[in-house]
Amino acid sequence: MTASASNNPVVWGHRALSVVIDAEPGRPVTLRAIADPSAGALPGRTVQPLVELLTAGTGRARASHRFSETTIGRRLTLDGHTATRTGAWHELRLDLHDEPTGLAVRVLLRSADGVAALQATTTVRNDGPAVATLLGVTSLSAGFGGLAVEDLDLVRGDSEWLGEGRWRREPLRAGAAVDLALPRHGQDGRGRSAAVSNGTWSTGQGLPTGGLVDRRTGHAWLWQAEHNGAWRWEVGERLDGAYVAVTGPTDIDHQWQCRLRPGESFTTVPASLAVSGAGLHGAAASLTAHRRALRRDHPDRTALRVVFNDYMNTLMGDPTTQKLLPLVDAAAEAGAEVFCIDAGWYDDGGDWWDSVGAWEPSQSRFPRGIEEVVARIRGRGMVAGLWLEPEVVGVRSPVADKLPAEAFLQRDGVRVVEHDRYHLDLRHPAAVAHLDETVDRLVEQLGVGYFKLDYNIDPGVGTDLDADSAGAGLLAHNRAHLAWLDAVLARHPDLILENCASGAMRMDYALLARMQLQSTSDQQDPVRYPPIAAAAPLSVLPEQAANWAYPQPGMSDEAIAHTMCTGLAGRLYLSGHLDHMSAAQRGLVRAGVAVYEAIRHDLAASVPVWPLGLPGWSDPWTSLALVAGDTTYLTVWHRGEPGPPAGLRLPHLAGRRVEIDTLYPPGLPPFTHDFDPRDGRLTVDRRGPDPVAARLLRIRALDQRTA
Repeated sequence: MTASASNNPVVWGHRALSVVIDAEPGRPVTLRAIADPSAGALPGRTVQPLVELLTAGTGRARASHRFSETTIGRRLTLDGHTATRTGAWHELRLDLHDEPTGLAVRVLLRSADGVAALQATTTVRNDGPAVATLLGVTSLSAGFGGLAVEDLDLVRGDSEWLGEGRWRREPLRAGAAVDLALPRHGQDGRGRSAAVSNGTWSTGQGLPTGGLVDRRTGHAWLWQAEHNGAWRWEVGERLDGAYVAVTGPTDIDHQWQCRLRPGESFTTVPASLAVSGAGLHGAAASLTAHRRALRRDHPDRTALRVVFNDYMNTLMGDPTTQKLLPLVDAAAEAGAEVFCIDAGWYDDGGDWWDSVGAWEPSQSRFPRGIEEVVARIRGRGMVAGLWLEPEVVGVRSPVADKLPAEAFLQRDGVRVVEHDRYHLDLRHPAAVAHLDETVDRLVEQLGVGYFKLDYNIDPGVGTDLDADSAGAGLLAHNRAHLAWLDAVLARHPDLILENCASGAMRMDYALLARMQLQSTSDQQDPVRYPPIAAAAPLSVLPEQAANWAYPQPGMSDEAIAHTMCTGLAGRLYLSGHLDHMSAAQRGLVRAGVAVYEAIRHDLAASVPVWPLGLPGWSDPWTSLALVAGDTTYLTVWHRGEPGPPAGLRLPHLAGRRVEIDTLYPPGLPPFTHDFDPRDGRLTVDRRGPDPVAARLLRIRALDQRTA
């Protein structure tokens, strides 16, 4: 489908996506509908503006803290539109302007062919005679006219170190939009429910993904802010229904403002919106396909190598030649294809936190040089990896005095210090040159093919050096960080980059469109990890979700199976003292690796389903299904004392004849299961006294759907 010739309405999309833009004279330009054509048209219109643009000189049309009904947003008129296609991507450009201020606005919508989702950005250009001070611009805003607010559920998640991805789904009326009798008052509401991320831990508080689900019709929408820094999204109620607005940094939340001189322009961070008529799981499938379309090409997209990392519950930042060599051999025998030496490889003094930055291998830890360990890793057929925290420089590091002051984030002329570290400002060429020298040296001279890029501080609102505001300085640094990653991968196209930030504190699709995998947590307790792993595919692709599996010699076989199943629920990411295990224990680990090797290519084509609903932090039963065509890989964990069985809902298998087998673990009693094809309900129970147990089941549909 191409865009309609008329400016009202503008109809655009393709076989999987239908978008309608209204531009009636005297009314705001609006996104009336974004839908999966197979799900049918939405019932009504909205007057929620397509763009919300807040400036110091115009403000909002009605006083509130919302990004809805800004004065300029209501006034913008549509000048024209252009539809094009580049490769798999359909693009629609909408050109608008605001006559009183002379501001010109271009909205760019992009959608991959066959995917029920789009990505949006907004560019503001000052064609007026005076400086315009921007205080906030939406990347995406949309109304849901005609849908009863009473029927809508809000899906949102909280996240923090060790407790990533704690999702909840609740009626919009339960808190985000209580019934205020707005029609009686004849005005839109003024409240909203907002998720906000400050600083550079983009997923360290709220999650940039959120959604609305219509319980009555099954229509569902999931959105995500795609930024490695500050962002905001909000939902609220208007007279004509619910709305959503997604932005990058704003003045009210992030001390961001941008002074646009005449002729200058500003472009927002991207935001995406996925749609489905099949409820939350349908929208998650659409967003999953969209995320795959956003990713850069890389050999690891299909290789999906097994990674062993020496850190978690193992060496814990204290690597030496003596400790590593037997661990390298054990990891290779288990089937690992990458061996990553984690933190501490650069430390000669035993207290490295505030001295990092030079990234030179320790001599005391590696008497014959780290080259000896790297040679053993490569000699065992594995890719050699190193942990690196590139954006920080310890206050005691010699690098702190070698680089110019302007190469660091500053406030009021003073370098920002957080947890005894300075933070590089990647707008400055000296900072970039320092990191380029580090990466190129380690790749070209040492033979490193994998970096775990960690990030353990958050410098706050940003830098006011050479910037209109601290938030604007941080945004420019964030974009320079992305440009640096792009350049690294351009120079070293086979280099594998793991995204980590004290676990998953920076799990966003600005970074994950570029990097190959994501550490999902720093959680060291294997009993607490299952809800993190099960929830991860709502934030990150299954094949990028690096879930730690850290089996240990002191574990029971059931405990080993439990942690291995956590790893098998995504991108298998091994650790543990494999070199101290018995032969039987090593066999149990090797069996898990073999299962991963057999299913990993299906993993890269799978979509997530949550048969018990979104996982709760303390639920005794937790499950995640990854559906790839007619095959469903179902991971089921149980924690705590034996209790009632679990009733799992697999509606995609309703009316199907299925075959169920246990892929992992071998040699342990299988979970009992009973499948009812009438509604796709699977009842699962466990046997045995162990406090934890988990199984990976494969369910194959043997016939076509009959109901």
